[in-house]
Parts: sequence; C-alpha cells; structure tokens
Amino acid sequence: MDIPSLGAIVIIFALSVPILFLCHWLRVPTIVGFLLTGVVAGPYVALVKAGHEIEILAEVGVVFLLFTIGIEFSLESLLRVKKAVLLGGALQVFLTLTVAAAIARQLGYPLGEATFIGCLVALSSTAIVLKLMQERAEADSPHGRTTLAMLIFQDLIVVPMILITPFLADTSGEARPTIFLPMAQGLGIIAAVVVSARWVVPKLLYQVAHTRSHELFLLSVVVLCFGVAWLTSRVGLSLALGAFVAGLIVSESEYSHQAMGHVLPLRDVFMSFFFVSIGLLLDVGLLFRQPGSIVLITCSVLILKSLIAGGAAVLLGFPLRTALLTGLALGQVGEFAFVLSKAGLAAGLLAGDTYQFFLASSVLTMAATPFLIALAPRIADVVLRLPWPARLKAGLYPATGSLEAGDKARLHDHLLIIGFGINGRNVARATGIAGIPYVVIEMNPDTVRIERTQGVLIYYGDATQEAVLEHAGIKTARVVVVAISDAAATRRITTIARRLHPTVHIIARTRYLREMQPLYALGADEVIPEEFETSVEIFARMLTKYLVPRDEIEKCIAEVRADGYEMFRSLTRVPTSFSDLQLALADVDIRTFRVEAGSPLVGKSLAEIALRREYGVTLLAIRRDTRVLSTPGGDTELLAQDILVVLGAPEKLSGLMGLVAPEIRE
Repeated sequence: MDIPSLGAIVIIFALSVPILFLCHWLRVPTIVGFLLTGVVAGPYVALVKAGHEIEILAEVGVVFLLFTIGIEFSLESLLRVKKAVLLGGALQVFLTLTVAAAIARQLGYPLGEATFIGCLVALSSTAIVLKLMQERAEADSPHGRTTLAMLIFQDLIVVPMILITPFLADTSGEARPTIFLPMAQGLGIIAAVVVSARWVVPKLLYQVAHTRSHELFLLSVVVLCFGVAWLTSRVGLSLALGAFVAGLIVSESEYSHQAMGHVLPLRDVFMSFFFVSIGLLLDVGLLFRQPGSIVLITCSVLILKSLIAGGAAVLLGFPLRTALLTGLALGQVGEFAFVLSKAGLAAGLLAGDTYQFFLASSVLTMAATPFLIALAPRIADVVLRLPWPARLKAGLYPATGSLEAGDKARLHDHLLIIGFGINGRNVARATGIAGIPYVVIEMNPDTVRIERTQGVLIYYGDATQEAVLEHAGIKTARVVVVAISDAAATRRITTIARRLHPTVHIIARTRYLREMQPLYALGADEVIPEEFETSVEIFARMLTKYLVPRDEIEKCIAEVRADGYEMFRSLTRVPTSFSDLQLALADVDIRTFRVEAGSPLVGKSLAEIALRREYGVTLLAIRRDTRVLSTPGGDTELLAQDILVVLGAPEKLSGLMGLVAPEIRE
C-alpha cells in the first residue's frame, strides 16, 4: 500500500541530516538548518509535494511545543524573578511592539497589520539563545539571567497574542462585541484548569504511574494534551491555547517532570516538521530579486531589538555592560514568531511579499545570533570606552558608595568576592567561619538588598568598572576571588584588579580549561577550572572507595593540579609519578547494614554471632539511635534498627544481607 506522505518524510529527513551536519560545523542553530531543509525541498525545487500532510505534522509539533511550555510554567518560579520577568519582559515586548508597529504604520500598513507585525518582531528565540548561553556557561551570569527572564515573558505573551490575532484582522469593527464570548470561554477554561490541576489529573496520573507502565503513561499524557487542545478548538479557541492549558494542568502535579521526559522526543521530531514547513513557504526567488531590502530589514530588526532590550535592562537598573550583552542576545526573531505567523496567515494579516520578507529576514537574524553573542563582549568593551555617564555604566540603582569609616577600619587585608552565586556564597561562608573579613560585589540588586538585611557587607555594582572595585576597597584587600560565570567579564576584572593593586592575590574561577592561560597572562595568581576540578573530586572519591590512604590521595591531587591537569587533558599521557600508586585493599569494601526486626541477630551478643569466624567480615562500629559504638565488645547485644558498619570482601558482605534483613535478598 502506498502512503503518499511517506516519500516526503523520507526526503525531508534525508536532506536534514547533511544540512544539520553542515550547520553544526558552521555553528549555525539547528532551527536554521530545518528552515533551509524546507527551502531545498520546497516547491521551487519540487522535491516535496505533500505540503498539506507536512503542515498537519507541523501543527502537531506546535501542539507539543505549547504543551511543554505549559508544563515548564511555574507561578512560584515566576514570582521568584518577577521583577525581571514581569517588568523587564513587559518593557522589552511592548516597547518593541510599539516601535515596530509605528514603523509599519509609516510604511503604509493598516493598524491591525502593523500591530501584528510588531507582535512578530517582539518575539525572540528561546531555543537558540538558551542553548548558546548554556554552551558558553553564561546562563547564571547577570546578563544570562536577565535574558532568560525576558524570554520567559515572551513565551507566555505569545498565547494572548494568538488569541487577539483574529480581532486584529477585523477592520470593520462589527465583530468586536463578540470578544466577550472568548473572554467568557477563557474564564471557563481557567476554572477547568484549576479544578483539573488540583483534583482530577493528579489522581488520574497517580493511578497510571502506579502501573509502572511507560507506554500507558505516555499514552495518557498524549491523550490529555490532544484532548484538551481539541476541546478548546471546538469552542472556537486555538489548538495552541488548548495545548498550553493541558501543560498547565500537568505542571501542578508531581508527575510533570516524567511527562516532560516522555513528550520531549515527540516534540523535537514534530517541531522539525514545523520549521521545515516554514521553509517550504519561503520564496527563494525573492532573496535574489531584492537582497538589499532583505538585508536592510534584517539589520534594522537586529539593531532595533538589541537597543530596546538593552534599554529595558538599563531601566531595570543593570549596568551598561549587562544591558549591552542582554540586548545583543535578544536581537533575533524567534520560533514563536513563526507559530504566530501561521495564525496571521489564516486571519489574512500577512500576505504576499510581506510574509516572504518576514520569513527571509527572520531566518537571517537567527543565523546571525551565534556570531552576535560571541562578539557581544568585544562590542560591549568598545562601547564602554565611550564617555558614558558613570551612573549609566554602573547602573541606575543607587550608587554603591565607598566603604564607610567603620568598614574601612576592619577591612584591611580583607577578601574581596566578586559574584554572590553558589561559589561566592560558599567562599563567604567558609571565610566567615574562619573569621576573615570580606566584601562582596554583586550585580543582582535583589540579592544585594536581601543579603544586606542579613548583615552581609555586600555592594551592588559591575566589577568590570574601576570605580566599583575601588569603592569596595580593592587597594586594601589581600585576596580577590572572581566567582562569576562570565568568562569575558572575568578577564576584564582580572586585568583591572591587577592594575589597581599589583600585589593582590587573584583567584579566578572559570568553567573551561582553555580560559586558564589567558587569565594567568592577565595577572591571575590561581585559576580554578570548574570542569577539571569536578574530575579531581570524582578521582579522589574513587580512590577513597578503594581505601587508598588520604595522604596519598592528597599527593595525587597536588600532582594533577601542578601538572596543569594534563592527566585529564590527554588520554595517552599518564604521569610517571603515579606509577607507584597502589590500591590498598582493592578487594575489600565497607558497607552499612540495618538490622531488621525479623533478623536472627536481634538479641544475640557479638560473641555469639562470631561475624569474623562464621561470615568472614569484621564489625567496625554500631550506630544505635544517635549514639555510635566505635569499639563494641563481645558482650554487646544487637538490637532491631541497629546500623552495622562492616568491612569485608564484597561477596561476603552480600551474603550478610540475608542475615540482617531476611526479607531482602540480593
């Protein structure tokens, strides 16, 4: 039996493999690769003719996409970063929308179409930006967190945008009173979400999960997703909204992560069809007929969005450098703009060359994003050399001010910590226990405000600015710890700190080994590469498990660090100094066992049990309630719930399990 669309699917996948490989080699986002696949296979090349079937698969991808967004949405998480999301995101979206719509109006578009164009331009690519931020280890940096917050708002605002699209297409105004019907339907859906999320779905998923059947759980989640989407479409709302609502329902249950894990592979497959379907619609001939116009639109969008997003970050109070990095990260048009454009096509808001210009320029902005983000630190450094007001460079929040008289008196030979994330907090905690005075510089104003109430000597500011470091007393500090995740900022801080205080001891944290040499060259005394320190910790714990003496482990660790982590950098080279390392008692293990109530050991003394003689193991200690019996005598009787610390060969220890817990057999 011939399946008409099967040939099209095979062609699409066959084309996507080499195109995606080429995109990976050129460091171009995979979304662009799928769009190019659609262009290559499209009607202008005539390799794929089953356009309608591909559009159906694309619609399924949109449903899965909105469903996963609903699952990821968390009101509690949103409230934690409410200022950056609600204020920063709203500023970025509505300012971009307004400016883009005003420009479209000047070009002669009607109000509804101009507003819709503004909606398209306002959306950036969460998939591309988040992946690039994670690859560059900048997701936890100030500009990374700000960028992510704005992207979260964009992902949420796309649902209302889809809802208002039909009303933007209404030029007569006659259908406007019917907006009350969707509002009433929306309220009904909200009520259904609350009831389902609180009482119905958690119980249903509990019963399904209790069966431990992956197939049943997957089918239940898919039925819930498409069922709710279908019901909302039956009352006149979009499939996308229904899928988002279904995701919200699942997000409130304890099975949301499991559901996400099952749905993600399906989403990725069907979303590839969505982007291919967009590429199928792209008019390649337009690129050759009007390349100047397309390049002009692309550059205008990148500049406009970058300036507005950066301006929103400035209004939030962030320093100019953070604002510039945030703006350059959000300059592209995102995947949700394509989802929204499909709704605009159906409503008649996009037609002819307008849609083609949108597609072409959007693809180019996406392709330019990796290069813009890579160049962003250099661009920021160039811009910061201009004579900007000091207040703008440092941020619009109240200036940090210099150290007060009392602080200056006690902060001599102190520690200066740059960044108060996980690493910064741990350093501060250990420093506080040791009684060493310290000062913190942090760029998150909320963190500064909260920590100040806890008595932490912390100042808000961008440590890449000399004035901020001077205000924090770098010239009287003994040690500077740079504990931020922004590699470019770390290099700049190291350079400035060394110039301001030539004898200060600088310890820099970096994620990747390739950053070590540049930081040493800039004046860092010690560089801690996170990726290899993790390997060192695993290595040390592995040796501990093999009962290697602690002094030998410490010697090995010192050799690894002194050798520049060469042991982990090269798979072929093993340091010769490790040749005399012997695994002590490699065939011996230490385990803990709980004596259950039904064990025959309960009530017997250690002399009667004779663990060493009868079972070939040695009892090291007994933990009883909160007490530890480190040298139990032969007359010690074992009680139920005692925890035994036992040493012996692994096979002997395994045989002991059936004795202490008869109902558990390995």
